[in-house]
Amino acid sequence: MVEPAPPPRPTAPPEQDGARMPFLEHLRELRDRLRNAVIALTLGFIIAYIFHEEIFVILLQPLLNVWAERAATNPSFSQPELYFKSLAEPFWTYFSLAFWAGIFIAAPFIFHQLWKFIAPGLYQSERRWAIPFAVVSFVFFAGGATFCYFVVLPFAYDFFLGFADTNLASMQSLVGDYRVGSVDVALKPALMMQDYLDLAKRLLIGFGLVFELPLVICFMSMIGLVTHRSLWKFNRWAIILAFVLAAILTPPDPVSQVAMAFPLIALYNLSIVVAYLITRGKEKKLAES
Repeated sequence: MVEPAPPPRPTAPPEQDGARMPFLEHLRELRDRLRNAVIALTLGFIIAYIFHEEIFVILLQPLLNVWAERAATNPSFSQPELYFKSLAEPFWTYFSLAFWAGIFIAAPFIFHQLWKFIAPGLYQSERRWAIPFAVVSFVFFAGGATFCYFVVLPFAYDFFLGFADTNLASMQSLVGDYRVGSVDVALKPALMMQDYLDLAKRLLIGFGLVFELPLVICFMSMIGLVTHRSLWKFNRWAIILAFVLAAILTPPDPVSQVAMAFPLIALYNLSIVVAYLITRGKEKKLAES
């Protein structure tokens, strides 16, 4: 009597490559990727620190442009100057600037190392999206920071510098100038290095993260967490959350908050269109199958 053949052993899906990594192998892989990312960040930091003054002047340029426009009509604005409150402040300001600039320089390589770490656990159909997502993510972040640098910072700085005044107690009226007291009390800006860098960094990073919204929603739509219908129903609440998020990520002034809230609302509605295209494609495939 011939014995029946044993059932075939289960195999991995055809589009998944190789066997699962052992836990210790995962730790070694994580160690190697972190090491490479740290090396890239260190090189980016060194490059940025070599040109730290040039980078700082680039960040300062929107303020200098607004300052020159204000100086043409307001004598309170003389030659622009920056101050530091402690002896170590310039060093730590440049150090912080070089660190964040180094992250930006090394970002493509860091994204690549992240991709190399998660790639072994992905299916072949998922792997083809990993590099495009990493590239688009970097492009969107850079686009948000660029929008902030050329559009938002000039308006925000003009708003802040608008508080400068040659005499706090004077006002223009139909009957002429009115002055309280006999001495003019001027309000002049005295800018600190670290404070300026913190403000510019907070705005640039905030707008860079906000511009990642379409990519995040696109990913959530691809894996089925959201659809264009649910996003559209949530639209009214998204508008409120946009202003709340803008209030958290920007300084407490209406110009910066509105400048972030409106692009955030526009990006959310753009994400609804992207989710609609993705959902429609999925439903079409299901109907054909």
